Amino acid sequence: MDTKIKQLQSAGYIEGISYLVLLFIAMPLKYIFHIFIAVKIVGMIHGLLFIIFCLLFVRIISCNHLSPIVKFLIFVSSLVPFGMIFSKKLFLKK
Repeated sequence: MDTKIKQLQSAGYIEGISYLVLLFIAMPLKYIFHIFIAVKIVGMIHGLLFIIFCLLFVRIISCNHLSPIVKFLIFVSSLVPFGMIFSKKLFLKK
C-alpha cells in the first residue's frame, strides 16, 4: 500500500477516535457535569487533527490509482462517527 494512503488512514483513525472522545466524553462532561473546559480542549485537538487529515487528503487527490468515488467516500467517512474505523476496505481498493 502507498505510504500516502497509510498516512491518511492513520490520521483518519486518530481523528475518528478524537471525534468519538469529543462526542461521548467531552460533551457529557460539559452538559451533565458543567465542565466546560473539556469541550474546549478536546474540540481544539479534534479540530487540529481534522485539519491534518484534510491536508493529507488533499495529497491523496492527486493519486490516480483511487477512483473519484472512493476518494469521495473516504472523505465522507471522516465526517461520520465510526466512519474511519470501518472504512479500511476503501483504502484497500485500487
